Amino acid sequence: MNTYASVLYEGTFSVGLDKKFVRINREDPPAKGALKLSLNPVLIHTPERNYLFDCGIGEFGEDTGPDVIRENLDAHGLTEFDITDIFLSHLHYDHIGGLAHRENGYWELTFPEAKIWVSKKGWEKVMAQDEYYDAEKTEFISFLDAKADLHFLGEEEQPYPDIKVRKIGGHTEFHQVLLFDDGKQKYLQAGDVIGTKGAINRKYAAKYDFEPKVSQQRREELAKMAFEEGYTILSYHEDLNPLFKLTGYEEKTGYSTENVDSYVPA
Repeated sequence: MNTYASVLYEGTFSVGLDKKFVRINREDPPAKGALKLSLNPVLIHTPERNYLFDCGIGEFGEDTGPDVIRENLDAHGLTEFDITDIFLSHLHYDHIGGLAHRENGYWELTFPEAKIWVSKKGWEKVMAQDEYYDAEKTEFISFLDAKADLHFLGEEEQPYPDIKVRKIGGHTEFHQVLLFDDGKQKYLQAGDVIGTKGAINRKYAAKYDFEPKVSQQRREELAKMAFEEGYTILSYHEDLNPLFKLTGYEEKTGYSTENVDSYVPA
């Protein structure tokens, strides 16, 4: 089968100051004072490998767990054992929580055969902390450090001919942009730096970012690159149309966008 990208939608959530992910419908507004976040890990299937770009929240949300992504993979005739590589844009738990679970009462790797590609300095920073969010998540990250097949990335790496990863900072100190290009298909995922389609044409510096101004600058740079080089953008937190292309630009209105269909098996 040819290369394709497919959104493995995990759900839409209302997330308040307590950082709890409470499941809501895609069309519903979040609770008062809360953010609305959809979670969209993306499968990129090639004849040689099955990549994941980020892997969801796992068991750390309401009514979530490894069964969600398993069902999504099953629709493609795949299992968790078929995932060869997982690339992480950054280390917030709604992007990496799917790496391990405790369905049987103890921690297990959700994707036992996968190489996990992560920023070396980002991982070191997390492991140097006394606590990763709370006691449960600290146990989770310690398990991964001991048992996962971790592969560490520098500021700019090309681990495979069709994959490039580059540090962009902004949302987190060691945030990464994930780039796929096999000469035919081109995909760009920038984690929360371009978390939604609406972020493309908004001029904002978010207070929740590690370096808000850097995040704003990188968002503008990556949008320009995606437009000029023909990348399909994968927006991890977009509610309805996570895959889109930039098809035009006007000084006053910004970029025009065109939705790209996620591959759905017949």
